[in-house]
Amino acid sequence: MDAGTFGVTHNWSWPPKLEQFMATVYIETSIVSHASSRPSSDPTIALLQNQARDWWQWERPKFDVVTSQLVINEASAGDPIAAYERLTLLAGISLVPMTDEVQSIASALVSASMIPPKATADALHVATAAYAGVDYLLTQNCRHIANAHILPQVYATLKSLGFGGLLICTPAEFLGETDDDS
Repeated sequence: MDAGTFGVTHNWSWPPKLEQFMATVYIETSIVSHASSRPSSDPTIALLQNQARDWWQWERPKFDVVTSQLVINEASAGDPIAAYERLTLLAGISLVPMTDEVQSIASALVSASMIPPKATADALHVATAAYAGVDYLLTQNCRHIANAHILPQVYATLKSLGFGGLLICTPAEFLGETDDDS
């Protein structure tokens, strides 16, 4: 007997497609900025650039990747050639909506003094990713987003608003060990 005998139909096939199980990553502007910029002579910036590029090359294919209109707007600013490079990386990536609720979540993060008013755009990135229900927000902004001093409060606030589950992280946290590590 087959499942159809019982009048049961399924909307899936076996084996499942890999995409059905891929986690979703929200790409914040610092990632495309570092991944697309000319190599820096500053060792700290060069390290961030290499991490962003390595994540883009090795880890990005493992995830469904999304971003927002805010990232597109930020990536469009500045030098036209650099903006073109950033936007090229973002081409084809789905945009998650920025709704009134996203604004409310961002306002809660700012009003609780976790993220300063001058960094409202950073609060909007966190709020957009949380509202969209993505698994990860990938950033290299450790001042206002991936900051260990504020993350517990950010996570608690998001959870209290019904948006728990978001993990804010940097490319270095994904890159981890290689097969050559002992």
